[in-house]
Amino acid sequence: MTVVTGENGAGKTSLIEAVGYASTLRSFRGSPREALVRAGAPRALVRVEVAEETRAVEIRIEIVPGRRDEVRVNGQRHSGVEALLEVLQVTVFTPDDLALIKGAPEGRRRYLDDLLEVSRPRLAALRLQVERVLRQRNTLLRQAGGRATAEVMATLEVWDDQLARHGSALVAERERLVAELGPHVADAFARLTGVAVPLALSYARSYPGTLAEALAAARAEDLRRQVTTVGPQRDDLVMACGDLDARSRLSQGQQRAATLALRLAGHEVTAARRARRPVLLLDDAFSELDERAGRALLSELPAGQALLTTAHPLPPGARPAARHHLAGGVLE
Repeated sequence: MTVVTGENGAGKTSLIEAVGYASTLRSFRGSPREALVRAGAPRALVRVEVAEETRAVEIRIEIVPGRRDEVRVNGQRHSGVEALLEVLQVTVFTPDDLALIKGAPEGRRRYLDDLLEVSRPRLAALRLQVERVLRQRNTLLRQAGGRATAEVMATLEVWDDQLARHGSALVAERERLVAELGPHVADAFARLTGVAVPLALSYARSYPGTLAEALAAARAEDLRRQVTTVGPQRDDLVMACGDLDARSRLSQGQQRAATLALRLAGHEVTAARRARRPVLLLDDAFSELDERAGRALLSELPAGQALLTTAHPLPPGARPAARHHLAGGVLE
């Protein structure tokens, strides 16, 4: 564990964000690319060296507003995220994680899809295919303006076929992932809270039967509303503790423990699938926890490298291998 301390606003989250970006080409805060470039600067540069037992790999990413990122791994240019995920995987804990439980389904879908990418980088392409087809189909529905002309219906048939194929594959991968996550989530939640009733996960599809059948049945409604109403973009990850819906019936402390359990479970699944432990990025993760929960999280942190930022004293029992202080943009 490496701890980075500093006042609020010193840039600790930006440091964690840069490490995460070097793995996923996305900000875990959801920041747009333009916001990653310092005000008044023409570009941002992220450079990370990943050292393993037998080799060191340099990741270099140049972010220029209005252009695609220039990604290089050991000097060789790459066009997507797969090459980065082969070198560096991360698991991120932040105080904002509570939105995984209390927020909209979109955040839970993103949690699953991000985890699919990290644990199996080849699935990044499948995710992009589904997003592309959805954009094209929704554009067609808006342009049609509710009119079911022969041309519109013929084009819709093409996009439906692609969405049924790629969307069904993505849903199947999500469902397999949820089945793998389930036991890890239940174990972590029990240890973090001491609650005897396990936290259970299930995947809720937005449609009955096959996706192809659902798209055909919803076509008239989609044309009327000018948006795709069924598919993986409408599904949800459901969490329950016995008969209690985790989103509305658990206490704030139990909901916080549930989010931690999700992150810890994702870390374990990724480690098992990749035979390599991701780097833990804990951005002020202890600030919203009471002393008991902080100690429990420390005891649950898996083996491997962890980079932790904080503006507060560490919980009792934390024994970092290194400490740095961030002030004025400089690590001391």
